[in-house]
Amino acid sequence: MTEPGKITPSHRARLAVVYIRQSTSAQVESNRESTARQYQLQTFAAELGWPAAQIRVIDQDLGLSGSGLNTRSGFAELAAEVALGHVGIVLALEVSRLARNNADWYRLLDLCGTTDTLIGDADGLYHPGLFNDRLVLGLKGTMSEAELHVLRARLNGGIRNKAARGELRRGLPIGLVWGEADGEVRFHPDAAVTGAIRAVFERFAEMGSARRVWLWFRSEALPFPTQANGCCDIQWGTPSYTKIHQVLTNPVYAGAYVYGKTCQERYIDEHGEVRKRLKRLPRADWSVVLHDHHRGFIDWATFEANQVRLAANTRPIRHDGGGALREGAALLQGLALCGHCGRKLVVAYSGRNAAPSYACPGDNLANGRGEACLRVGGQRLHQAVAAAVLAAVQPAALQAALDAAEAGDSAAQAARVQWQHQLEQARYQAQLAQRRYQNVDPDNRLVARGLEAAWESALHAVQAAEQQLQRAEQQHPQALCAAERDALLDLAEDLDAVWSAPSTSDRDRKELLRALLEEVLVTHDKDAHAVHVTLRWNGGLISDLSIALPRTRAATVRTDEDTVALIRRLAAYYPDAVIAGVLNRQQRTTATGLPFTINRVGSLRTHWGIPCFVPPAQPVSGEPLTIRDAAAVLGVAPSTLHRQLNDGLIAGEQVTPGAPWRIVITAALRAHFAGEAPEGFVPIVEAMRRLGVSRQTVLQRVKRGELEAIHVSQGNRKGLRIKVSEPTPDLFDDRKTARG
Repeated sequence: MTEPGKITPSHRARLAVVYIRQSTSAQVESNRESTARQYQLQTFAAELGWPAAQIRVIDQDLGLSGSGLNTRSGFAELAAEVALGHVGIVLALEVSRLARNNADWYRLLDLCGTTDTLIGDADGLYHPGLFNDRLVLGLKGTMSEAELHVLRARLNGGIRNKAARGELRRGLPIGLVWGEADGEVRFHPDAAVTGAIRAVFERFAEMGSARRVWLWFRSEALPFPTQANGCCDIQWGTPSYTKIHQVLTNPVYAGAYVYGKTCQERYIDEHGEVRKRLKRLPRADWSVVLHDHHRGFIDWATFEANQVRLAANTRPIRHDGGGALREGAALLQGLALCGHCGRKLVVAYSGRNAAPSYACPGDNLANGRGEACLRVGGQRLHQAVAAAVLAAVQPAALQAALDAAEAGDSAAQAARVQWQHQLEQARYQAQLAQRRYQNVDPDNRLVARGLEAAWESALHAVQAAEQQLQRAEQQHPQALCAAERDALLDLAEDLDAVWSAPSTSDRDRKELLRALLEEVLVTHDKDAHAVHVTLRWNGGLISDLSIALPRTRAATVRTDEDTVALIRRLAAYYPDAVIAGVLNRQQRTTATGLPFTINRVGSLRTHWGIPCFVPPAQPVSGEPLTIRDAAAVLGVAPSTLHRQLNDGLIAGEQVTPGAPWRIVITAALRAHFAGEAPEGFVPIVEAMRRLGVSRQTVLQRVKRGELEAIHVSQGNRKGLRIKVSEPTPDLFDDRKTARG
């Protein structure tokens, strides 16, 4: 196997490729001796008889694993050169450098055996085309793959064993740091950082929505701490919704040590390559969950309740209740269910005031069409449910008022505390910048100039923090005074006034309903013309309500008879679109006060049995034509007919004011539109000059029949021509002659 006689002149006529690889970047940096030994294989290739010009080193795969899950450009280049027959021998320190998976390894062996390429390592030379050599190479490849599995199993076993004791040090979320003892986790020493994290949980307990917590941070202009990894300094910036959501869903903040939340799985991509990706596991599949491992910002029970609340805030499954609170006026959004089929009622807003209503999305097939189980207005429903809820909480009204006051003070105090922490941090940074500037040599202006700029920037940050703290104190008073508390307690005795107050938002009302009610079943009794409501309270109690629906008065709503008669006359000549335009120009409306459209005109025609307009295939002789059709017959533009109709030069008719004009084609009308101007007809400008009158006077004489006019449609000067016998003498010219 190791005899040099395996090398032939044919092998030396081709390349000697030295393949160099290390599994990780850390090995490249730390195990430099191994890398140097691999590069020394160039000397071994020269000793075997290859000239230096034919020795090629492939080291593009330094820092890449040979497990087959990474794309190795160097190994792909090596396989391509072997397949093309350009390589005589492949040298590696050991065969595990070439591949640690059988797929790549046996592919390379097949190519080398086919192209008569040798493989060499520290143990000897092998020819994959020979059975004994291929057997040894196959065993070495299998041992390399098994060795990788054993090494990985040993490492993972040690990691899991340490994680099971809660001592494996992984990256901690912002606000927590590792202590000196094994597995010890402490709060961050910076009170501003821990205060920001506590504010997230406190505001979520009050608001119940991650988005509302994020909006609260934005409205208060509070910064939020971030940290790229455990070694970097804390950076403060505008919080994002993702950061707030990550804080609320991270179990480490609840004092738990967890490991194995993710796993790596293999898959085949669209190119047929084996890849690996990170997959998040459900909580039941986490490898290690150690409760009460360290002090947390909240306890585990609160964390579980927060997860349930966050899950309920997401878009609910079809026909299920829940969902985050919205700003709409539908107070039973997410609570109302259909009493007939159990589906969640959907909310719709209609009318000028956007009044809410509830409808069941399940349609039952009846009478050949879909009919909704339930559709009911929300106004009376809201009043009845609100009255029942206020009556239930009346005994606890005073305590609720005090809790509301304390909650308001708590939110304002949290914002002030955060800005006080920011101010303290800014002042510390300013003092630190000042000490650095004072300790530098004044003559070293390059360093002093930079430290002076840093000190000035820190002073600006202090000024901004002071202004923000002052603004927060002005917007949120420190606490309610005695008079304000007395007024609040007096107001609490009348919950109806508080419920109906403009300062109470629909979201606040929904919060109260969600806190007390689990679901509201609505059933429509058409026979009794009423709605039966079943309130299922949190805790299991059930209340029944009956709400009488308003009975609509039987009022006959009909369109004016004049409008119907006009539509009947217009339908004989025009389509619905033209009729709608005529009616709107006359400022006519429907019976309900709406403007006319094509559909509304069509509905009226259908109701009154008025036939639709059908244009004739051929124009009827002697019947009036539209402007467009008449213009085509006379050989002029439609705008010309419109202009002469407005001037009164030709005759036309309208079915009603605002309707399109219609013209009867007569011999006189055809004679009026001549191809060329006859003798004695001059343009209107010339007629004005000869007659000594204005254009309007000339047109008036034409309409009275005192002057004859035609329209010329050919030649360079098209337009109206007036017949003037001879020029009228100018009286002013005679006076000038006499004076002369």
